[in-house]
Amino acid sequence: LQLVESGGGSVHPGGSLRLSCTISGFTLDYYAIGWFRQAPGKEREGISCISSSDGSTYYVDSVKGRFTLSRDNAKNTVYLQMSSLKPEDTAVYYCAIDSLLRCRGVEVTFFSNWGQGTQVTVSS
Repeated sequence: LQLVESGGGSVHPGGSLRLSCTISGFTLDYYAIGWFRQAPGKEREGISCISSSDGSTYYVDSVKGRFTLSRDNAKNTVYLQMSSLKPEDTAVYYCAIDSLLRCRGVEVTFFSNWGQGTQVTVSS
């Protein structure tokens, strides 16, 4: 099982980025996928997840209304569209799988098979 994140970069405040999480070795049909981020000197925090069962999504308050999760089962890829980015969104972003079909939250301990991460930097 392998997850590979891509799409990170540097943007100005208010800008947008779309991150991708491409999965190999298994199909999206059977796992919920979560997105996390880790800023320098801080613990990894969960920000969003998407269920495989019905595509339902969950967002933490800090990103709700600005970030949108979607998936393309044909490409075995999950996308995190990030808009209205703020400097406090600067972090390394990771995706990971939950063994359950349905998103049950974004506790780090629920997830495994972490990708290598992609850097997002928001600064003026």
